[in-house]
Amino acid sequence: MSKLEAYGPYETLKNWHDCHIEGQQTSNSELNQFHDKVMLKLFDIALSVVEEKSGPPPCRFSWFVMGSAGRFEQAIVSDQDHGLIYDASNEETREYFLELGREISLGLYEIGYPYCDGDVMSSNPLWCRSEQEWERQIEEWLEEESFESIRFLLIFYDARVLAGKKNGITRLKQQLQQYIESRPHFLYRLFENTRHVKKSVGVFRQILTESHGSHTGYIDLKHSGFFPYINAIRLLAIKENLVETSTLSRLVKLCEFPEYNKLERYKVYFEKLLQFRLPHREVSEVYDDVHYLDVKKLDKNERNEIKQVLLNGKRLQDYTGTVIKRMLENEN
Repeated sequence: MSKLEAYGPYETLKNWHDCHIEGQQTSNSELNQFHDKVMLKLFDIALSVVEEKSGPPPCRFSWFVMGSAGRFEQAIVSDQDHGLIYDASNEETREYFLELGREISLGLYEIGYPYCDGDVMSSNPLWCRSEQEWERQIEEWLEEESFESIRFLLIFYDARVLAGKKNGITRLKQQLQQYIESRPHFLYRLFENTRHVKKSVGVFRQILTESHGSHTGYIDLKHSGFFPYINAIRLLAIKENLVETSTLSRLVKLCEFPEYNKLERYKVYFEKLLQFRLPHREVSEVYDDVHYLDVKKLDKNERNEIKQVLLNGKRLQDYTGTVIKRMLENEN
Protein backbone atom coordinates (compact mmCIF):
# COMPACT_ATOMS: atom_id res chain seq x y z
CA MET A 1 0.00 0.00 0.00
CA SER A 2 0.93 3.67 0.03
CA LYS A 3 4.05 4.63 1.95
CA LEU A 4 2.25 7.76 3.15
CA GLU A 5 2.46 8.12 6.92
CA ALA A 6 -0.72 9.07 8.75
CA TYR A 7 -0.55 11.15 11.89
CA GLY A 8 -2.99 12.31 14.54
CA PRO A 9 -6.48 10.81 14.59
CA TYR A 10 -5.96 8.64 11.47
CA GLU A 11 -2.70 6.89 12.36
CA THR A 12 -4.26 3.92 14.19
CA LEU A 13 -6.82 3.31 11.45
CA LYS A 14 -4.18 3.45 8.72
CA ASN A 15 -2.00 0.93 10.56
CA TRP A 16 -4.99 -1.40 10.98
CA HIS A 17 -5.93 -0.96 7.30
CA ASP A 18 -2.40 -1.70 6.08
CA CYS A 19 -2.09 -4.78 8.31
CA HIS A 20 -5.31 -6.35 7.04
CA ILE A 21 -5.81 -5.23 3.41
CA GLU A 22 -3.62 -7.90 1.83
CA GLY A 23 -5.71 -10.64 3.42
CA GLN A 24 -8.94 -9.42 1.83
CA GLN A 25 -8.52 -10.86 -1.67
CA THR A 26 -10.52 -14.08 -1.31
CA SER A 27 -13.59 -12.58 -2.98
CA ASN A 28 -14.92 -9.28 -4.29
CA SER A 29 -17.58 -9.29 -1.56
CA GLU A 30 -15.06 -9.79 1.23
CA LEU A 31 -12.78 -7.05 -0.13
CA ASN A 32 -15.60 -4.53 -0.46
CA GLN A 33 -17.02 -5.32 2.98
CA PHE A 34 -13.54 -4.49 4.27
CA HIS A 35 -13.50 -1.18 2.38
CA ASP A 36 -16.95 -0.30 3.79
CA LYS A 37 -15.78 -1.09 7.31
CA VAL A 38 -12.68 1.11 6.90
CA MET A 39 -14.62 4.01 5.35
CA LEU A 40 -17.24 3.94 8.10
CA LYS A 41 -14.54 3.99 10.78
CA LEU A 42 -12.89 6.87 8.93
CA PHE A 43 -16.19 8.76 8.75
CA ASP A 44 -16.73 8.43 12.50
CA ILE A 45 -13.23 9.78 13.20
CA ALA A 46 -13.62 12.68 10.74
CA LEU A 47 -17.00 13.62 12.23
CA SER A 48 -15.58 13.58 15.76
CA VAL A 49 -12.71 15.86 14.63
CA VAL A 50 -15.19 18.37 13.17
CA GLU A 51 -17.52 18.11 16.20
CA GLU A 52 -14.64 18.94 18.51
CA LYS A 53 -13.96 22.17 16.57
CA SER A 54 -17.43 23.18 15.37
CA GLY A 55 -19.98 21.27 17.42
CA PRO A 56 -22.51 18.63 16.34
CA PRO A 57 -24.05 18.62 12.84
CA PRO A 58 -26.64 21.43 12.54
CA CYS A 59 -29.15 19.18 10.74
CA ARG A 60 -29.69 15.69 9.39
CA PHE A 61 -27.46 14.59 6.52
CA SER A 62 -26.22 11.66 4.44
CA TRP A 63 -22.70 10.78 3.37
CA PHE A 64 -22.77 8.69 0.19
CA VAL A 65 -20.17 6.92 -1.91
CA MET A 66 -20.13 6.63 -5.71
CA GLY A 67 -18.00 5.07 -8.44
CA SER A 68 -16.63 1.61 -7.64
CA ALA A 69 -17.42 2.15 -3.94
CA GLY A 70 -21.06 2.89 -4.75
CA ARG A 71 -21.19 -0.24 -6.92
CA PHE A 72 -19.42 -2.40 -4.30
CA GLU A 73 -16.67 -3.07 -6.86
CA GLN A 74 -13.55 -1.52 -5.35
CA ALA A 75 -10.16 -3.03 -6.12
CA ILE A 76 -7.52 -3.55 -3.46
CA VAL A 77 -6.42 0.07 -4.04
CA SER A 78 -9.29 2.47 -4.62
CA ASP A 79 -9.56 6.21 -5.05
CA GLN A 80 -12.25 8.46 -3.56
CA ASP A 81 -15.75 9.13 -4.92
CA HIS A 82 -18.19 10.52 -2.36
CA GLY A 83 -20.61 13.34 -1.57
CA LEU A 84 -22.75 14.92 1.13
CA ILE A 85 -26.39 15.98 1.23
CA TYR A 86 -27.95 17.83 4.18
CA ASP A 87 -31.43 19.03 5.08
CA ALA A 88 -31.09 22.72 5.92
CA SER A 89 -30.10 25.24 3.25
CA ASN A 90 -28.18 28.16 4.77
CA GLU A 91 -24.63 29.47 5.02
CA GLU A 92 -24.02 27.97 8.46
CA THR A 93 -24.82 24.42 7.38
CA ARG A 94 -22.96 24.89 4.11
CA GLU A 95 -19.74 25.83 5.90
CA TYR A 96 -20.14 23.03 8.44
CA PHE A 97 -20.58 20.26 5.89
CA LEU A 98 -17.84 21.56 3.62
CA GLU A 99 -15.56 21.40 6.65
CA LEU A 100 -16.73 17.83 7.25
CA GLY A 101 -16.21 17.02 3.56
CA ARG A 102 -12.66 18.35 3.66
CA GLU A 103 -11.93 16.30 6.79
CA ILE A 104 -13.34 13.12 5.24
CA SER A 105 -11.30 13.61 2.05
CA LEU A 106 -8.12 14.30 4.03
CA GLY A 107 -8.68 11.30 6.28
CA LEU A 108 -9.31 8.92 3.39
CA TYR A 109 -6.17 10.17 1.68
CA GLU A 110 -4.08 9.69 4.81
CA ILE A 111 -5.14 6.08 5.28
CA GLY A 112 -4.45 5.13 1.65
CA TYR A 113 -7.34 6.19 -0.61
CA PRO A 114 -5.97 8.58 -3.29
CA TYR A 115 -7.82 11.79 -4.05
CA CYS A 116 -10.19 11.59 -7.03
CA ASP A 117 -8.59 13.10 -10.15
CA GLY A 118 -12.00 14.48 -11.14
CA ASP A 119 -12.56 16.01 -7.68
CA VAL A 120 -15.72 13.95 -7.08
CA MET A 121 -15.43 14.34 -3.31
CA SER A 122 -17.33 15.86 -0.40
CA SER A 123 -14.66 18.55 -0.15
CA ASN A 124 -15.85 19.94 -3.50
CA PRO A 125 -18.93 22.24 -3.16
CA LEU A 126 -20.33 20.59 -6.32
CA TRP A 127 -20.73 17.33 -4.38
CA CYS A 128 -21.58 18.83 -0.98
CA ARG A 129 -25.01 20.49 -1.06
CA SER A 130 -28.32 20.88 0.70
CA GLU A 131 -31.22 18.76 -0.55
CA GLN A 132 -32.76 21.83 -2.17
CA GLU A 133 -29.50 22.68 -3.94
CA TRP A 134 -29.06 19.06 -5.03
CA GLU A 135 -32.53 19.04 -6.63
CA ARG A 136 -31.64 22.14 -8.65
CA GLN A 137 -28.28 20.64 -9.65
CA ILE A 138 -29.84 17.41 -10.88
CA GLU A 139 -32.36 19.43 -12.89
CA GLU A 140 -29.58 21.50 -14.47
CA TRP A 141 -27.60 18.38 -15.43
CA LEU A 142 -30.69 16.84 -16.98
CA GLU A 143 -31.52 19.92 -19.03
CA GLU A 144 -27.93 20.56 -20.16
CA GLU A 145 -27.39 17.11 -21.71
CA SER A 146 -23.69 17.94 -22.16
CA PHE A 147 -21.05 15.21 -22.01
CA GLU A 148 -19.94 16.37 -18.55
CA SER A 149 -23.44 16.73 -17.10
CA ILE A 150 -24.37 13.23 -18.33
CA ARG A 151 -21.16 11.85 -16.84
CA PHE A 152 -22.07 13.42 -13.50
CA LEU A 153 -25.60 11.97 -13.64
CA LEU A 154 -24.24 8.48 -14.31
CA ILE A 155 -21.75 8.84 -11.47
CA PHE A 156 -24.54 9.92 -9.14
CA TYR A 157 -26.83 7.06 -10.19
CA ASP A 158 -24.35 4.59 -8.62
CA ALA A 159 -24.45 6.39 -5.26
CA ARG A 160 -25.33 4.58 -2.05
CA VAL A 161 -25.55 6.05 1.43
CA LEU A 162 -22.86 4.84 3.81
CA ALA A 163 -23.50 7.05 6.86
CA GLY A 164 -26.25 9.32 8.13
CA LYS A 165 -29.85 9.43 6.90
CA LYS A 166 -30.32 6.21 4.90
CA ASN A 167 -32.87 7.57 2.41
CA GLY A 168 -31.03 10.84 1.85
CA ILE A 169 -30.59 10.43 -1.92
CA THR A 170 -33.79 8.52 -2.73
CA ARG A 171 -35.73 11.57 -3.90
CA LEU A 172 -32.88 12.72 -6.13
CA LYS A 173 -32.75 9.36 -7.90
CA GLN A 174 -36.52 9.48 -8.32
CA GLN A 175 -36.11 12.91 -9.89
CA LEU A 176 -33.76 11.42 -12.48
CA GLN A 177 -36.06 8.47 -13.04
CA GLN A 178 -39.16 10.63 -13.57
CA TYR A 179 -37.31 12.77 -16.10
CA ILE A 180 -36.32 9.72 -18.16
CA GLU A 181 -39.84 8.27 -18.00
CA SER A 182 -41.22 11.50 -19.45
CA ARG A 183 -38.40 11.82 -22.02
CA PRO A 184 -37.36 8.26 -23.02
CA HIS A 185 -35.05 9.60 -25.75
CA PHE A 186 -32.73 10.70 -22.93
CA LEU A 187 -31.91 7.06 -22.21
CA TYR A 188 -30.44 6.74 -25.71
CA ARG A 189 -28.48 9.93 -25.07
CA LEU A 190 -26.97 8.19 -22.04
CA PHE A 191 -26.17 5.17 -24.20
CA GLU A 192 -24.36 7.32 -26.76
CA ASN A 193 -22.31 8.83 -23.96
CA THR A 194 -21.02 5.43 -22.81
CA ARG A 195 -20.89 3.25 -25.93
CA HIS A 196 -17.32 4.11 -26.98
CA VAL A 197 -14.77 2.06 -25.03
CA LYS A 198 -11.22 0.92 -25.64
CA LYS A 199 -11.08 -2.00 -28.10
CA SER A 200 -9.87 -5.14 -26.36
CA VAL A 201 -9.97 -7.94 -28.97
CA GLY A 202 -8.61 -7.63 -32.53
CA VAL A 203 -10.00 -8.81 -35.86
CA PHE A 204 -8.02 -12.05 -35.54
CA ARG A 205 -9.48 -12.51 -32.04
CA GLN A 206 -6.20 -11.62 -30.40
CA ILE A 207 -6.15 -9.81 -27.07
CA LEU A 208 -5.13 -6.19 -27.56
CA THR A 209 -2.75 -5.10 -24.81
CA GLU A 210 -1.14 -1.75 -24.07
CA SER A 211 1.54 -1.03 -26.68
CA HIS A 212 3.57 1.58 -24.80
CA GLY A 213 4.21 2.99 -21.36
CA SER A 214 4.73 1.28 -18.02
CA HIS A 215 1.89 -1.19 -18.67
CA THR A 216 3.06 -2.46 -22.06
CA GLY A 217 1.76 -5.99 -22.57
CA TYR A 218 -1.01 -5.56 -19.99
CA ILE A 219 -4.79 -5.47 -20.44
CA ASP A 220 -6.56 -2.33 -19.27
CA LEU A 221 -9.29 -4.07 -17.25
CA LYS A 222 -11.00 -0.85 -16.21
CA HIS A 223 -11.68 0.56 -19.67
CA SER A 224 -11.69 -2.61 -21.80
CA GLY A 225 -13.23 -5.00 -19.30
CA PHE A 226 -15.33 -3.35 -16.61
CA PHE A 227 -16.75 -0.30 -18.39
CA PRO A 228 -18.74 -2.19 -21.08
CA TYR A 229 -20.50 -4.29 -18.42
CA ILE A 230 -20.98 -1.49 -15.88
CA ASN A 231 -22.32 1.03 -18.40
CA ALA A 232 -24.65 -1.38 -20.20
CA ILE A 233 -26.19 -2.84 -17.05
CA ARG A 234 -26.54 0.61 -15.47
CA LEU A 235 -28.64 1.76 -18.43
CA LEU A 236 -30.91 -1.28 -18.22
CA ALA A 237 -31.24 -0.66 -14.48
CA ILE A 238 -32.27 2.93 -15.17
CA LYS A 239 -34.78 1.74 -17.78
CA GLU A 240 -36.37 -0.66 -15.29
CA ASN A 241 -36.17 1.76 -12.33
CA LEU A 242 -34.02 -0.54 -10.16
CA VAL A 243 -32.72 0.71 -6.81
CA GLU A 244 -29.72 -1.65 -6.68
CA THR A 245 -26.32 -0.01 -7.19
CA SER A 246 -23.87 -2.87 -7.82
CA THR A 247 -23.56 -4.34 -11.30
CA LEU A 248 -24.05 -7.87 -9.98
CA SER A 249 -27.15 -7.05 -7.94
CA ARG A 250 -28.59 -5.19 -10.94
CA LEU A 251 -27.92 -8.23 -13.14
CA VAL A 252 -29.59 -10.55 -10.64
CA LYS A 253 -32.66 -8.30 -10.52
CA LEU A 254 -32.82 -7.89 -14.30
CA CYS A 255 -32.68 -11.66 -14.78
CA GLU A 256 -36.02 -11.86 -12.95
CA PHE A 257 -37.61 -10.15 -15.98
CA PRO A 258 -38.52 -12.69 -18.73
CA GLU A 259 -37.35 -10.30 -21.45
CA TYR A 260 -33.83 -10.27 -19.98
CA ASN A 261 -33.28 -14.04 -19.77
CA LYS A 262 -30.21 -13.60 -22.01
CA LEU A 263 -28.43 -11.70 -19.25
CA GLU A 264 -27.75 -14.74 -17.07
CA ARG A 265 -24.54 -15.55 -18.96
CA TYR A 266 -23.29 -11.98 -18.57
CA LYS A 267 -23.61 -12.32 -14.82
CA VAL A 268 -21.19 -15.28 -15.04
CA TYR A 269 -18.75 -13.29 -17.18
CA PHE A 270 -18.83 -10.28 -14.86
CA GLU A 271 -18.17 -12.50 -11.84
CA LYS A 272 -15.16 -13.91 -13.71
CA LEU A 273 -13.96 -10.38 -14.42
CA LEU A 274 -14.12 -9.51 -10.72
CA GLN A 275 -12.18 -12.67 -9.89
CA PHE A 276 -9.51 -11.93 -12.49
CA ARG A 277 -8.69 -8.75 -10.58
CA LEU A 278 -8.07 -10.66 -7.33
CA PRO A 279 -5.57 -13.55 -7.63
CA HIS A 280 -3.37 -11.77 -10.18
CA ARG A 281 -3.15 -8.56 -8.19
CA GLU A 282 -0.04 -7.54 -6.36
CA VAL A 283 -0.46 -4.81 -3.78
CA SER A 284 0.79 -1.63 -5.40
CA GLU A 285 1.50 1.88 -4.21
CA VAL A 286 0.09 3.26 -7.49
CA TYR A 287 -3.71 3.46 -7.92
CA ASP A 288 -3.61 3.01 -11.72
CA ASP A 289 -1.73 -0.30 -11.39
CA VAL A 290 -4.78 -2.12 -10.00
CA HIS A 291 -6.60 -1.73 -13.32
CA TYR A 292 -4.06 -3.63 -15.41
CA LEU A 293 -3.67 -7.38 -15.89
CA ASP A 294 -0.37 -8.91 -17.02
CA VAL A 295 -1.23 -11.28 -19.89
CA LYS A 296 2.14 -13.02 -19.55
CA LYS A 297 1.07 -14.37 -16.16
CA LEU A 298 -2.03 -16.06 -17.57
CA ASP A 299 -2.07 -19.69 -18.67
CA LYS A 300 -3.83 -20.79 -21.87
CA ASN A 301 -7.20 -21.40 -20.21
CA GLU A 302 -7.09 -18.07 -18.43
CA ARG A 303 -6.29 -16.27 -21.68
CA ASN A 304 -9.28 -17.89 -23.34
CA GLU A 305 -11.47 -16.98 -20.37
CA ILE A 306 -10.47 -13.32 -20.31
CA LYS A 307 -10.93 -13.14 -24.09
CA GLN A 308 -14.50 -14.42 -23.73
CA VAL A 309 -15.14 -11.89 -20.96
CA LEU A 310 -13.91 -9.04 -23.15
CA LEU A 311 -15.83 -10.17 -26.25
CA ASN A 312 -19.05 -10.53 -24.31
CA GLY A 313 -18.69 -7.06 -22.83
CA LYS A 314 -18.99 -5.70 -26.37
CA ARG A 315 -21.94 -8.01 -27.10
CA LEU A 316 -23.68 -6.80 -23.95
CA GLN A 317 -23.26 -3.20 -25.07
CA ASP A 318 -24.77 -4.02 -28.47
CA TYR A 319 -27.66 -5.84 -26.78
CA THR A 320 -28.37 -2.86 -24.51
CA GLY A 321 -28.38 -0.50 -27.48
CA THR A 322 -30.89 -2.76 -29.26
CA VAL A 323 -33.16 -2.85 -26.20
CA ILE A 324 -33.18 0.95 -25.90
CA LYS A 325 -33.80 1.48 -29.64
CA ARG A 326 -36.70 -1.00 -29.53
CA MET A 327 -38.16 0.87 -26.57
CA LEU A 328 -38.03 4.16 -28.48
CA GLU A 329 -39.63 2.57 -31.56
CA ASN A 330 -42.51 1.33 -29.42
CA GLU A 331 -42.95 4.85 -28.00
CA ASN A 332 -43.46 6.29 -31.50
